Amino acid sequence: MYTEQDFKAAIREINDFPKEGILFYDITTLLKSPEAFGQLIKGMADKLRELDVDVVVGPEARGFVVGAPVAYELGAGLVLARKPGKLPAKVESISYGLEYGSDSLEIHSDAIKPGMRVAVVDDLLATGGTALAVAKLIESMGANVVGMCFAVELTQLNGGELLKQFNVSSMILHW
Repeated sequence: MYTEQDFKAAIREINDFPKEGILFYDITTLLKSPEAFGQLIKGMADKLRELDVDVVVGPEARGFVVGAPVAYELGAGLVLARKPGKLPAKVESISYGLEYGSDSLEIHSDAIKPGMRVAVVDDLLATGGTALAVAKLIESMGANVVGMCFAVELTQLNGGELLKQFNVSSMILHW
């Protein structure tokens, strides 16, 4: 059974990526271990299990990696929040700021229905900008964000404060 320290040890840290001054937490080193990956996904799903989730939204791109198996574990659907121009049908979109720039995400207009219970699942909670943008997009579509779960939370960046109106959980807390 992996402990939080075991999970931390399995994550590679890369300095100055994607820009100088950014410390990037690369979970691909954790994902290559079937045992670690399986325990991470089960743990994330367990944090959301009692929330009666209809769909999981995974933001591009690492949110797809953890969001899909969490949705499967929960018996929920999966909705992808993609970069502009990647989805073929009509979309709803939102633009937002990041700690190192700005970005936009889109969701198919018919993917989320009013009243749905939605969980946002991603690999990393840093400043919270991406998760907040996704939540605003989901809410603008009439659905309810009932939970958010992250593989890693960088607590020193206080992203949880930005998301305090949501039920936020993380598997691995850094600092």
